[in-house]
Amino acid sequence: MPKQPEDTVDTSAKTSVPEISGNEIDVTLMLRVGDGDEQAFEELIERHQGAVIGTVAKMLGNASDAEDIAQQVFIRLWKSAPRYQPTAKFTTFLFTIARNLVFNESRRRSRKKEYSMDERQDDFHLQTPDDQIASPDDEMLQNELQSAVDKAIANLPEKQRLAVILRRYEGMPYDEIGRVLELSIPAVKSQLFRARNTLRDSLQQYLDA
Repeated sequence: MPKQPEDTVDTSAKTSVPEISGNEIDVTLMLRVGDGDEQAFEELIERHQGAVIGTVAKMLGNASDAEDIAQQVFIRLWKSAPRYQPTAKFTTFLFTIARNLVFNESRRRSRKKEYSMDERQDDFHLQTPDDQIASPDDEMLQNELQSAVDKAIANLPEKQRLAVILRRYEGMPYDEIGRVLELSIPAVKSQLFRARNTLRDSLQQYLDA
């Protein structure tokens, strides 16, 4: 059997390249933003603006204001970038900024009693996906149920409301929700438990249908 040359490279075994997580991408982009990289900032906006706008819209119950508040979130993100330290997931940092702005706006509206639900239907992020063609009656019932769910969520206390939105719509784990809300994991679960009981009572007529 001929001897294989020593400098021959065996390519039969492929080296697996570890997959880069979404958080690693976000952190890398944010560190570049801290150096003034506008392109990295635009990429971060593209990656997260949908989630931020959707969360703000659900929290405030008004889709028309969601983009304005979301814009403020990203402005604060830009300003805070030079001081950013990746001690937690990037989304935790981002949604903590969103929490502060939304809670401030929510309290301002509460004082003025200017809550409005009229434009909820304009927010695509609030709609329940339906791949099947529904009859007019089914569609009307679906819209009525969605509106009832939105209103029930909007009437929750702000921490319960945000916990439900982050858990249900953003799929955030308990520990990350806890960091955003500055609560322990048991406290997050308690908030969600109370919120679900309240929602169940508010939507009982639909559950019994």
